[in-house]
Amino acid sequence: MTGTVITIAQQKGGSGKTTLTVNLAVGLAALGHKVALIDTDPQGSLGRWFMARRELLSDPGMEFSTSSAWGVDYEAGKLASSHDFVLVDTPPKADSDLRPALRKAALVLVPVATSHVDLWATESVLDLARRADTPSMLVLNRTRAGTRLGAEIAEEAAKVDAALAEGVLANRIIYAETLGRGQGVQDAAPKGPAAAEVAALTREVLAYLDT
Repeated sequence: MTGTVITIAQQKGGSGKTTLTVNLAVGLAALGHKVALIDTDPQGSLGRWFMARRELLSDPGMEFSTSSAWGVDYEAGKLASSHDFVLVDTPPKADSDLRPALRKAALVLVPVATSHVDLWATESVLDLARRADTPSMLVLNRTRAGTRLGAEIAEEAAKVDAALAEGVLANRIIYAETLGRGQGVQDAAPKGPAAAEVAALTREVLAYLDT
């Protein structure tokens, strides 16, 4: 088995990298895929989520590991030998330390919260991804339907030289609530609107990887 590595990266902190990572992981696992997570962020939010998940569930349903920025190539390769997908959560920066995680990935997901600052912050990450010859996809996060700002960000994101996911994650409190409990939104409310958002985005990412 040689699994697919997906790196989640964004220069700006607070953009929703860990939220996207855990919900995509839960979404992939729900479809029967073997999933592994790698946390390269010294802040360790993904690791704390996984430990909370272990306390909550007898079987967390996925593997977890940590790695330095430069060790991620080896760690991702090791986990990809026994898992369908390896998701790599990275620190909020865009420099040479990010390059190994980008080179190993089949896709880089870049969350963009509803602000012009978040959108501007994608430029350096997307530039590094292009240099690594790794395709990128922007994912709009904490969106507010029907607002002028939301429409502006979506319009500007569509002009960026990267794929733009049709699926979005709306500004819902359940994303923050479940993150603190070691869950994804599909765990807590499988029939809710947030779960439908994650399911749609998961299917879209899988379809993109298959093209």
